[in-house]
Amino acid sequence: MQTPALGTVSSRARRGEASAIGELILVRLSATGGATRAEVTADLAPFFSHKLSPADWRRTAEREIGEIVASRLASESKGRLTATEAGLAAAGRTLGRKSFAPASWPELRDVALVAKGLGLEGETASRLKALARIDGLRTLIVQKAYGLPIKKNTPPAKLRAQLAVLALERAFGNKIKAGLGKGSPLPAKAGRLLAAQLSLNPRSFGSDAKLIAELAAEHVGAVDTEIEALRIAILRSLGAKALEAGTAERSAPKPAPAPVEAPVLVPHAANDRGPVAVMPPRSARPDLGQFADAVRRAAASHADGWPGNRKAYISHVWAAVRANEPRWGLSEIEFKCMLAEAHRLGAIVLANADLKSKSNMAELESSAVPYKNTVWHFVRVEE
Repeated sequence: MQTPALGTVSSRARRGEASAIGELILVRLSATGGATRAEVTADLAPFFSHKLSPADWRRTAEREIGEIVASRLASESKGRLTATEAGLAAAGRTLGRKSFAPASWPELRDVALVAKGLGLEGETASRLKALARIDGLRTLIVQKAYGLPIKKNTPPAKLRAQLAVLALERAFGNKIKAGLGKGSPLPAKAGRLLAAQLSLNPRSFGSDAKLIAELAAEHVGAVDTEIEALRIAILRSLGAKALEAGTAERSAPKPAPAPVEAPVLVPHAANDRGPVAVMPPRSARPDLGQFADAVRRAAASHADGWPGNRKAYISHVWAAVRANEPRWGLSEIEFKCMLAEAHRLGAIVLANADLKSKSNMAELESSAVPYKNTVWHFVRVEE
């Protein structure tokens, strides 16, 4: 196929630049051995199949290839397209690299372009190698999604503990810096239940790995938690953004939009850098003081015992707080973990059951809050 005449290509191509879609095609042409037009179309089709019909994608690909060749970012010989030096440099910039080293298309697709789709193209090559493994990919998705430190080989238990801290901070409306960081005092099951509150469908996960897998799939919109589903979801997002960029470029200037009401900004805790998309918008969460006041009021109205030693079952306090403060939208696991944090900070005082009998076993079990090496059952009423 002949290269379009100079007058038929865009001003962008005349400047030696590629569109957002063209940049993705250029990465494909920069792979070892280049590619034919048919290979480009087939290899990049999954990026756009959720937005364009096969015929529309073929037309788009042909147009973009023509502009890339016209802009001298790629050359064509004997039916094969390869990136020029300028094209290799442009592909490197697209992937966040200072220079472009030769690599196969599967490596560029599954590591470099997945990294770009996740916004990780600035990370070191050694960290990005983890994207080629299912556990590494899931971990990096979750770390990026929730603003956690980007580190390779993070054990699932450590990642779960970090997510539990984040979930606890959000339970407090991001108005507290939780202290559950290193060596979280929450047992694994309690921490996992708390971290699961970050899920779109909070539930009990059987292991830390399953929790991380589900959070990763939810964040990228994958149909399941396996590596191919995660990759295709990320690459489709990359393709959708490229299409949106092309539409915006071709569109005529639009009138200024009508004023809209400014969004309510939720305060962030010091170590909460998670995306706004995963902030809980459903309720006005309490700060530490508001929470402690509500707990003390509920405990005072449900306490048993004698002056100086009055205590209320945590399950009774939970039922009262849930009824009195429905706007908080707390789950039971959030409430219990918030209790433990408030106790740790000295805002309330918890107590355990010294004597147990069959008559109160059900209330003790429903009140249990495991913390470090003990289990709390009561909120102490200080008078």
